[in-house]
Amino acid sequence: MAKPSAKDTGDKQRELQAQQDRKDAAKAKTKSPAGEKPGKAVQAGLRDQPELPLPAQHLKKPGHESEMELKPQFLAPDYRGSGKLKGMVALITGGDSGIGRAVAVLFAREGADVAIVYLNSHEDAQETKGYIEKEGRECLLIPGDVKDSKFCKQAVDKCVKQFDRLDVLVNNAAFQLHAEDIADVTDERLEETMKTNIFGYFYMARAAVPHLQRGSCIINTGSVTGLEGSKMLLDYSATKGAIHAFTMSLASNLIDKGIRVNAVAPGPVWTPLNPADSPPDRIAKFGGDTDMKRPAQPEELSPAYVFLASPVCSSYITGIVLPVTGSVGS
Repeated sequence: MAKPSAKDTGDKQRELQAQQDRKDAAKAKTKSPAGEKPGKAVQAGLRDQPELPLPAQHLKKPGHESEMELKPQFLAPDYRGSGKLKGMVALITGGDSGIGRAVAVLFAREGADVAIVYLNSHEDAQETKGYIEKEGRECLLIPGDVKDSKFCKQAVDKCVKQFDRLDVLVNNAAFQLHAEDIADVTDERLEETMKTNIFGYFYMARAAVPHLQRGSCIINTGSVTGLEGSKMLLDYSATKGAIHAFTMSLASNLIDKGIRVNAVAPGPVWTPLNPADSPPDRIAKFGGDTDMKRPAQPEELSPAYVFLASPVCSSYITGIVLPVTGSVGS
């Protein structure tokens, strides 16, 4: 049986989205979805980040950053590189946009060349490549579907062939689709979520490990939903919990080789993943239920990945799930 192409996967994800959109319309409720906590959004950085309400926009899956009305903040202009990843090579799945793009830019600013694996958002990927090159580093674009184990091995092989090494793997690609009822999570949809979010991580790690050396690392993108659960993201939350367990297990498995494995568990982050999932009225209030009363921007997450990637910063840290959630105690 022929493996689905990246186009086939994109078409399938849009059809799954269309099915849920029809169910949402049929189940329209009079009560509003959970909204923001009362009070003004918290700004704790050097510059203000966007506050609620956000644009009430609904994107077609897989979601293109170039189509977002409010562009995510990813450049981290106040972040100054200091060579923490000098001479290293990183491979980032889902690196074309969102958190992956922000991480790619900072990795390049810290001296790493970057390979980006992405599904089919070619315009986003080309833009990200341009920003990496502006940082003075090389970028390799590798389109394809992480659900395919053969593709994952090919992607790692292409990266190693291009750069002669691999030091950091960031597993970040994801599929997310909300559901108000467990009955809405069909077998097809469950398989798409599981294979993208956890099988893809496993495939990429399995392909990467033979090329990693002492001082190398793997960073997995988990989620606050994997820590706390989410009544609207049953299958997605299950995969994120699995990613957290996989992180700790693989960390134990690789520790004697001097290879570290950690995860970052973001709260709500303004990326294409979310407006490509939730309906417009819910997106307008996205992140309002955090203690920060707003979603994070990708540039508020990316320094955490630099910290965990750099052996200068975190050589004694492995097997952790680092929450970056905008809320106290999670």
